[in-house]
Amino acid sequence: MAPTVTEAKATAPVDDREVAARRREFAVLLGEFRRTAVLVPIDLYGSLWTAEQGGVRWICAFSDEEALARFAAAQGDAGREWEYHSVFGARLLDVMVPMLGVPAGVALDAGSADGMLFPPVAGVVPDSAVVDLDLGGER
Repeated sequence: MAPTVTEAKATAPVDDREVAARRREFAVLLGEFRRTAVLVPIDLYGSLWTAEQGGVRWICAFSDEEALARFAAAQGDAGREWEYHSVFGARLLDVMVPMLGVPAGVALDAGSADGMLFPPVAGVVPDSAVVDLDLGGER
C-alpha cells in the first residue's frame, strides 16, 4: 500500500533551505517579541502567572487585553479582575526566565491559534538558562 500524503510528508527529508527559512522566520518573530511590551498576569499569590508543561515552566504573556481576557475565560476565571504587568519580551527572556531557576520559557497568547512559544534554547534565552538537550552526541 502506498503511503498517504500525510505519511509521505512526515517521512520526507527536510530541505536545508526550508530549515534556514524557518529559522529566519523564527528570528524575525523573536526580534519582534523582544522589542514589544506584553501583558503578564499576576497570580493570586503575587507571582508571574506560569504553567508547567513537559518539564518546562512557561511564563504566560499576552499580546493585548483581549488575548488575556480570552485566556481568563478559558480558565473559567473571567469574573475576577486580573492584575498584570506590562513587560518587554526581552526582559522576560533575559531576566525573568533565568530568575525562575528551572527550565523555563515564555508562552505568548497561550491557548490561541496565534500562540507562540519561546523555549529555553540557545539564541532565545541567556546561556545560563539554556536547557541542555542530550541528543546522543549529535548536534
